[in-house]
Amino acid sequence: MLKREYKKTGDMISVLGLGCMRFPKIEGSEKIDREEAQKIVDLAYERGVNYFDTAYRYHEGDSELFIGEALKKYPRESFHLATKMPMWMVKEPADAPRIFEDQLSRCQVEYFDFYLCHAMNAANFEIMKKNGVYEYLKKEKEAGRIRHLGFSFHDSPDVLRQIVAYGEWDFTQIQLNYLDWELQDAKGQYEILTENGIPVVVMEPVRGGALASLCEESDAIFKAARPDKSVASWAVRYVASLPNVMTVLSGMSTVQQVEDNTATMMDFEPLTDEDRKVVEAALEAYRKNKTIPCTGCRYCMDCPFGVDIPGVFKAYNTFAIGGGKDRLRANIAALGEGHGPDMCKACGKCMTLCPQKIRIPDRMKEIAALLEDK
Repeated sequence: MLKREYKKTGDMISVLGLGCMRFPKIEGSEKIDREEAQKIVDLAYERGVNYFDTAYRYHEGDSELFIGEALKKYPRESFHLATKMPMWMVKEPADAPRIFEDQLSRCQVEYFDFYLCHAMNAANFEIMKKNGVYEYLKKEKEAGRIRHLGFSFHDSPDVLRQIVAYGEWDFTQIQLNYLDWELQDAKGQYEILTENGIPVVVMEPVRGGALASLCEESDAIFKAARPDKSVASWAVRYVASLPNVMTVLSGMSTVQQVEDNTATMMDFEPLTDEDRKVVEAALEAYRKNKTIPCTGCRYCMDCPFGVDIPGVFKAYNTFAIGGGKDRLRANIAALGEGHGPDMCKACGKCMTLCPQKIRIPDRMKEIAALLEDK
């Protein structure tokens, strides 16, 4: 397994990390299928993954409970556990200590190797400052219950600069992939962090699975260049080739995904100039399909009017890459009555929460019109 040294400390971190927000679920709930998820954790660990990333609200709170139990059989010093303070849940200064203690208990550990202020943007930055969250977490770091303190980020480069300047950060987690390198200026964010000597943890390298199979034309371009490699492996290699990337998180939900991603990192091949030309050609073909850049993160949910926003966008994207209108209607119908795009009242609440800055009400109107068009 490819590993990189963390800040000349001798601490070797696996460049592939297991993101714990997309474990297989028991049908009809957010509860984790523990038997199948344990297989994923065990195989990842066996193949050298030593960075596990969870959060307080992943799987509606079930993720921390599961990963604490799943890793319990392994020596504590053999893995690095990361979790996050849900900034939107901190209503007063006392909330941060309460949540942190709860997390230690849930995860069955005495310290976190990497701890993050979750989903930092302009609004959550103000919450952090107002309630003294950074100052509290800094004390926990001094006490040894946090080894490295950082934040995950969803906003503009200008806001990133403000947060970076506010404190002494050990690492930062950003959304980075070859689609967002320009689309969401991940390049600008990466450069700001690199200039400030802050290692990068990558989330959404495969954009919620969207880059595991882009469209028929794009997939054909990748396969023509490397018939022996999966389409997803190109996305993982793209971000892992960046020198300031410490860890690439993948929310692996099947054993097969673990096998594919670990194979990529166990025999790692950095992208060459020719490889980058292949990526750009595939990306251009993908752009022409006019998909909606939704990662399925569900930060926009729950919609007050019942719209299943990620579900609608997933159905539309399947249509956009050649699924056909009948399939679109079937996929929308499968979401259940009252969860389609026609329920959108354009209140705009979802837009303030969307990390991708998607104009959700406008897209819902377009999709509703498309469904009405016979």
